[in-house]
Amino acid sequence: MENKEIYKAVLGMIDLTSLNGSDTYSKIAAMTEKVNRFHDTFPDYPLPASICVYPNFAKTVALTRATDELHVTVVGGCFPASQSPLSVKVAECTAAVADGADEVDIVLALNSFLDNNYEAARQEIIEIGAAIRDIRPAVHLKVILETGALQTKSLIEDASFLAMEAGADFIKTSTGKMQPAATPEAAQIMCECIREYHNRTGRMVGFKPAGGIATPEDAVTYWNIVSETLGEAWLDKRYFRFGASRMANNLLSALEEREIKYY
Repeated sequence: MENKEIYKAVLGMIDLTSLNGSDTYSKIAAMTEKVNRFHDTFPDYPLPASICVYPNFAKTVALTRATDELHVTVVGGCFPASQSPLSVKVAECTAAVADGADEVDIVLALNSFLDNNYEAARQEIIEIGAAIRDIRPAVHLKVILETGALQTKSLIEDASFLAMEAGADFIKTSTGKMQPAATPEAAQIMCECIREYHNRTGRMVGFKPAGGIATPEDAVTYWNIVSETLGEAWLDKRYFRFGASRMANNLLSALEEREIKYY
């Protein structure tokens, strides 16, 4: 596939994100309206896969979006540190889903996982997943591994399988709030785990690189990892996402061969 074809496809796989302490309801509504108007200016390119916000803004995006094809994604479970009681994490995630969230991104409980208490980390994912699917069975759960905190290949593998076995619909590299964030090396390990898990169970789990991804070259790098490791079936927004808002304008600029600052 030519690079420009990849750029265009990746535009439709981006979770367009605003996770700032200064976010307001009016700012998130304006961001959503800008996505609504995207095809007025760029009719030949896809909309982002979703808009990703803090849980309190789920209803704002849900009520402002012009199409349900644009999903509402929230970061839940006391993002980004996941350092709160499980009851608080469940309450936050379920409130967001009740407000219209289609997808919930939570962070693996590293406080348990890095203490070798894998069962506690697994149970958090299971309980959050059960709670949100009790409200909306079709809601997707993405589990962020925070691979920058996982110092070995073995830990990334253990975290990947733990999340998938606990019911994650996607596994995601990073919150973007610590360094290193996404790396091709971590992505390769995670995709190999997804492949092995699929071979064993038949269930397709998605992959989302996030954190520090900004250039068209980054898009091609991660596209090739997924294509070569998992195959064409994963080259679809149902199974492949990017947490890379800065990359959207850069992809548009590369496609149009002029500087674009739409988003």
